[in-house]
Amino acid sequence: MLRKPQYIALGIVALVGLIFLSLPESATSRVKLALTGLFLPLFGLTESTQSAARRAGNAVVPREDLVRELEQLRAEKQKLEFNLAQAQGAVRENEQLRKQAGFPARAQWKLKPARVIARDPANWWRTVFIDVGSKDAVRVDMPVITPDGLVGRVAAVGSTRSQVVLLGDQNCRVAALVKETKENGVVIPYAADPAIVTLTYLSRGTPVKTGQSIVTSGLELKPGNAVLTSGLGGVFPSGISIGEIVDVRNVGFGLYQEARVKLAVNLNSLDQVWVVAQ
Repeated sequence: MLRKPQYIALGIVALVGLIFLSLPESATSRVKLALTGLFLPLFGLTESTQSAARRAGNAVVPREDLVRELEQLRAEKQKLEFNLAQAQGAVRENEQLRKQAGFPARAQWKLKPARVIARDPANWWRTVFIDVGSKDAVRVDMPVITPDGLVGRVAAVGSTRSQVVLLGDQNCRVAALVKETKENGVVIPYAADPAIVTLTYLSRGTPVKTGQSIVTSGLELKPGNAVLTSGLGGVFPSGISIGEIVDVRNVGFGLYQEARVKLAVNLNSLDQVWVVAQ
């Protein structure tokens, strides 16, 4: 038996149905659109909940896999700790040996980040401008590097930006050495290719060959010529990567050798660089 409230509700539903059927087609369409808009958020919520449930189910990883990954991370952490301890021990040993030999302590580099903001159209391959200057304690002759190696040196400093001459420029000669043989030389321009420089003044008969690494030596170049003077510093700190030997040839009627060196840094795609304050 239906109760009175149920009869009333049934009557209301029937009345609404009759009214809905008697409406014009345009009015009926508007009512349907309104009802759809009313219930659509509920449908979307249901779908979102189902999607979230599916994603959560897909994200569930078996406990055994999690335990295995955790053990691998612990092993990697311990390995890194061992490597760090060895490196720290080597640094301490090196400092002790330097003290015993009477050498000054090696200063830590102070790196200042900078971005390349412009190039000189008249000297595209040899000059860039960076967004740091005297306000950032940047000075002339500070080296500029990337994680790949040497870029060049600061040639001029403004208040908020500086000019950098790149490796291969006539005004950016570098005292360098062959990492494998410790043979000293000087990096000078190689006009035919901006990605190549020349390492000159290598001793005749030195076993320099293709594939060997070239790094900065830390020696100074005496102004006006390419004579190496001091072994205790210079514009460029020692050990910065310059590039790799491509080939070697005898020059000066066989008195010395020169090597073409492919640069470690792509100077045409510079973006983020670092200024080294020694």
